[in-house]
Amino acid sequence: MRFELFIAARYLRAKRRQAVIGVITLISVLGVAAGVASLIIALAITNGMRRDLQERLLGSTAHVELMRVAGDGIRQWQPLLERLKATPHVTAAAPGLYGQVLISRGARSGGGLIKGIVPSDERKVSDLLQAIKKGSAASLEPVSCADPCRPDTLAIPPIVIGKDLAESIGASVGDTVLVTSPQGELTPLGLVPRYQRYTVSGIFASGFYQYDSSYAFLRLTDAQRLFSEPDLISVISFKVDDLYHADRIGKEIERSAGPGFQATNWMEQNRELFRALKLEQIVTFIVLALIVCVAALNILIALTMMVMEKTKDIAVMMSFGVTAAQVRRVFLLQGLLISLIGTSVGLIVGYGASWFGGHYRFPLDAAVYSIDYLPFAPKITDALIVAAVSLGVSLIATLYPSSSAAKVLPAEALRYE
Repeated sequence: MRFELFIAARYLRAKRRQAVIGVITLISVLGVAAGVASLIIALAITNGMRRDLQERLLGSTAHVELMRVAGDGIRQWQPLLERLKATPHVTAAAPGLYGQVLISRGARSGGGLIKGIVPSDERKVSDLLQAIKKGSAASLEPVSCADPCRPDTLAIPPIVIGKDLAESIGASVGDTVLVTSPQGELTPLGLVPRYQRYTVSGIFASGFYQYDSSYAFLRLTDAQRLFSEPDLISVISFKVDDLYHADRIGKEIERSAGPGFQATNWMEQNRELFRALKLEQIVTFIVLALIVCVAALNILIALTMMVMEKTKDIAVMMSFGVTAAQVRRVFLLQGLLISLIGTSVGLIVGYGASWFGGHYRFPLDAAVYSIDYLPFAPKITDALIVAAVSLGVSLIATLYPSSSAAKVLPAEALRYE
């Protein structure tokens, strides 16, 4: 094999009688490099999007949620919560009361999803309270109220809202906002929406637009008072020790809760999102792999023209005893060398660009892409797959010209020399 490799490398470095062959060879190398680099960058972006979205989703929401099938809320929830905490693989549980509201400040308003929480429990199943950038969530801690209540408990209750929601209504820490619930009160004049003023005590920024633009937190007791639902919650959130088996653990929680309850998990809630990301990754790979195929066609053209140029040299070698199989390997190795050079350059450029993009974050519109910067997450397995595809396609392109070279007849090629 050393002889064939020596001849292949010498042919690749030798000066051309026809400059066009050298140009096509250079284009082939650049084409393979461009295709490989594009694939590495595209796969790094899709991997980064999947990783960041999954991390932010898991940080912002519970692994498993239990609610009533009838949607009538969970009453007498304290004994149920304590009992379900003992379910195998459950590491934490927290009550919550959800409700759609309108949050306004002056003439500016925005729709929001209120969640009544117990902060000490909520921190165990979600990271949103740890993402507070301004203010604090300390005011959301439950207060005990004797009879009569202390003066500080009669003040305007606190609320914690997302960064984008705060920007849309022009609110900051210390401002008062008006929360209007569509679950109004029935009066002689009809159904009147219920409203309550709250003081913004904290603003969180999770980096996930869907949460930052619509979520708000109240004390559980304040949320129950707003919705006129004393001692009722809408969901129990759980954190489990194996998030990839959340579906199986959710079934166990559902069985432990008894009839009338239904459990959902983070995979079910975001199945369409991750399916779309997987499909995007596959389509991107197929489309960008066409660049490598075009480069492989250039390799085929370059080797075919080289065989025509080196016909006399091939005949001379064969007349000295070089076999047809050795001649075939010479041109197979030459095409493989072109592909190796292009693939190596492409991997270096692709991983260099991915490192640069990950180090110097490029901003994105969070309202469109859900995250505020372009993530890069290159993987070694992607490099192996891309390199294998590049070398395989290029090797297929060398089959015809190498076979043509092996079929050269020395007597015919040297007849007129």
